Amino acid sequence: MTKTMEKANIFKKIMGQYPTGVTIVTTMDENENPVGLTVNSFASVSIDPLMVLWCIDKRSSALDAFLQGGKYAVHTLTTDQAEACWAFAGKEKDRFSKVQWETSSNGLPIIQDSLGVFECKIINKIDAGDHFILLGEVIDLSFAEKAPLLYYNRNVGRIPEDWPNQ
Repeated sequence: MTKTMEKANIFKKIMGQYPTGVTIVTTMDENENPVGLTVNSFASVSIDPLMVLWCIDKRSSALDAFLQGGKYAVHTLTTDQAEACWAFAGKEKDRFSKVQWETSSNGLPIIQDSLGVFECKIINKIDAGDHFILLGEVIDLSFAEKAPLLYYNRNVGRIPEDWPNQ
């Protein structure tokens, strides 16, 4: 095994052991069909103005829709959306049949019953290795008081009941 491959495998192990929230990011393609995928490479960037970022693999079949669409919606998922998480993570073509969704006033596909939704306009696309970082300014958002879905070691689940301050 080459040194580069060895480092890549260690990198993947470390990142797999790093717990994150789970999101589904959506947009519309050039034909106004909804497109979406599960993402855990999501982060807040700024409060003034409100900005978030996420990363998309250059090999993703959804890449063109996100790069050309100019806007996207990030849905932070709840514990009852694990099935949606896996549907949007796979190769399934009809992902949106697995969720209840509607088109927002901003023209974005919005998955109902999410913990939070950030509707964003893309303000920068950063070429970063084998991914693009899509930096977005939040143009609309919503929140529901629900338990978040977590990703850890290739599994999803809830915050443990004995977690401090629960």
